[in-house]
Amino acid sequence: MAGVFFLFAFSLSLFLSLLLLLADEVNHLLESFVVLAEVVAGSTAWLGRGLSCVCAQRRESDTRPSFDLTPSQEECLQRLQNRIDIAYDSSIPEHQEALRALWNAAFPEEELRGLISEQWKEMGWQGKDPSTDFRGGGFISLENLLFFARNFPKSFQDLLWKQEGDRSVWEYPFAVAGVNITFMLIQMLDLEAVKPRTIIGAIFLKFLSENESAFDLLYCITFKLMDHQWLSMRASYMDFNTVMKATRRQLERELLLEDITRLEDLPSYGLLTR
Repeated sequence: MAGVFFLFAFSLSLFLSLLLLLADEVNHLLESFVVLAEVVAGSTAWLGRGLSCVCAQRRESDTRPSFDLTPSQEECLQRLQNRIDIAYDSSIPEHQEALRALWNAAFPEEELRGLISEQWKEMGWQGKDPSTDFRGGGFISLENLLFFARNFPKSFQDLLWKQEGDRSVWEYPFAVAGVNITFMLIQMLDLEAVKPRTIIGAIFLKFLSENESAFDLLYCITFKLMDHQWLSMRASYMDFNTVMKATRRQLERELLLEDITRLEDLPSYGLLTR
């Protein structure tokens, strides 16, 4: 009964956190304008990273600037947006196989009894059917988790089993938190826009054009950074939104560092272990 209450309480907390994340978007855009003003005023540090969007343009229908992209960057952005637009569909064999693959990566010694099973709660899904939790992040949130499990298995397992640090009695459910991280990154990078409208989004597009898996890699970095912030703040499940905001701020600061030429140069990348 305590476990059911916790999942209900945490689910409610995550729902509220999503609403607050959307509300915070205005504040983050204002912060981006401050940085953008420095760029327009003459700072060339970010141009040195190979960004082609050297001028900011404003549309009449939008007060935010947009950055011009190269044809290659436009293609990369479109492919990523196509991934974002795919909803998880439990009737599609590819989606079923991806879900099974995630289970096998997380619990290689335990056989999955079915795609709808109480076993999924062991991974931190809210119920016995994970498809109900993908609504906020779509199929790409499952792809992100699977990429994490395959490319950084030690960090994945450490977070799944909460093996590092002095943990709270009421920890965040691993899988549901992962879906929220996908959602947060899409919002932070403004990936549903035709062109990036923040300098953070423009910087990310440069990385994406050089590495097709940049979004998945940034997801892994962010998940590990979020857990690092969680431990540093001695957080419990009611602090999840506060931790997510702190994670976003730290990630934005790191992306703006002058000596970052690839995602592997981010200080928080060093938190990951394979």
